[in-house]
Amino acid sequence: MKANWSALPTPVKVVVWVLLALLAYALPLLEPPLLSTPGVDFGGVLFTVSIYGLVALGLNIVVGYAGLLDLGYVGFYAIGAYTVAILTSFHASWPLLLAIPAGVVVAMISGVILGWPTLRVRGDYLAIVTLGFGEIIRLVAVNTEWLGASKGIPGVAKPPSIGGESGLFEIPHLFWGDGTVLLDTKDTTTFLKFGVLDQIPYYWMALTAVILVLIADILIKNSRVGRAWEATREDEDAAELMGVPTFKFKLLAFATGAFVGGLAGGLYASRQGFINPLSFLLLYSILFLAAVVVGGQGNRWGVLVGAVLVAYLPQRFREFDDFRVLAFGLALVALAALRPEGLLPPKRTVRAKHMEHELEDLEEGHDGSGGEENARV
Repeated sequence: MKANWSALPTPVKVVVWVLLALLAYALPLLEPPLLSTPGVDFGGVLFTVSIYGLVALGLNIVVGYAGLLDLGYVGFYAIGAYTVAILTSFHASWPLLLAIPAGVVVAMISGVILGWPTLRVRGDYLAIVTLGFGEIIRLVAVNTEWLGASKGIPGVAKPPSIGGESGLFEIPHLFWGDGTVLLDTKDTTTFLKFGVLDQIPYYWMALTAVILVLIADILIKNSRVGRAWEATREDEDAAELMGVPTFKFKLLAFATGAFVGGLAGGLYASRQGFINPLSFLLLYSILFLAAVVVGGQGNRWGVLVGAVLVAYLPQRFREFDDFRVLAFGLALVALAALRPEGLLPPKRTVRAKHMEHELEDLEEGHDGSGGEENARV
């Protein structure tokens, strides 16, 4: 299948991707019975999935491409959310379209400030430092009145609706009856009207951000920067000897990941309309990292699959609410034992593993033949 896909002309590939994107945008309107979430707003669940996907793409740059273990990524997520909340409701009245870029820039600068002194350490030490960073951001928010303290910040601005209060036009949802599929004119979504009850426009906004970041991710990964990240991840000392300024590229990875995390936080704050420190617990850092590891760190499509599993499955099977954490833990243990590289590991990792097995087989065969010759002598 991979060979057939690679052999397809570029225009055909573009058409396929466009059709898949349109299907993703239409998914909350179609509400397929097997995918919809009974008892939970499907549009809201898809928004959460999109935010997790956006965060997973950003964290994959740090963990999957550059090989830096970040346990405090929720800190950048919180910085983006708090910046948007402060600028649109708490200490200023900026329009959201200006506040989100400001939140992204502040998050990126915080990534540089954190990375400059800490990226000189590696492995577990870096993980401990980033873990402390995430907790420091949360504790500062809890204990600072200027940031709303534990009460949080209400009234965060929403995206501007197009077409005023009435919107441009309404789109009906599908109704799945007993073997029939009908248009439900009573259940509609107003196109790009960002209100309180309908979460689908927020999902469209988050999905657009995911697609734009995905395109940028593809371009960066195929560039000189992506190759430098890969070399640093595989062997930092060897990359240094080959002339790669590893510290510079690690810092760039940290800043780029913080950029995406701040964007996700700003979109989340806008949709929620209210944030407080409980929205940025250490648990979320663990879930973000789990999405990357489960999907396959280093593979952009794998981390998106991991984000869907981590964010969607708990909402789809809410009737098993008391067992969700147990089932998730068992699934992680099974995955670590059966597929330690994740569900969709990068092609390079798969090839390297196959080559390693082939070398082991050759060495064992060589040893066996040598032993037989010695026995004959």
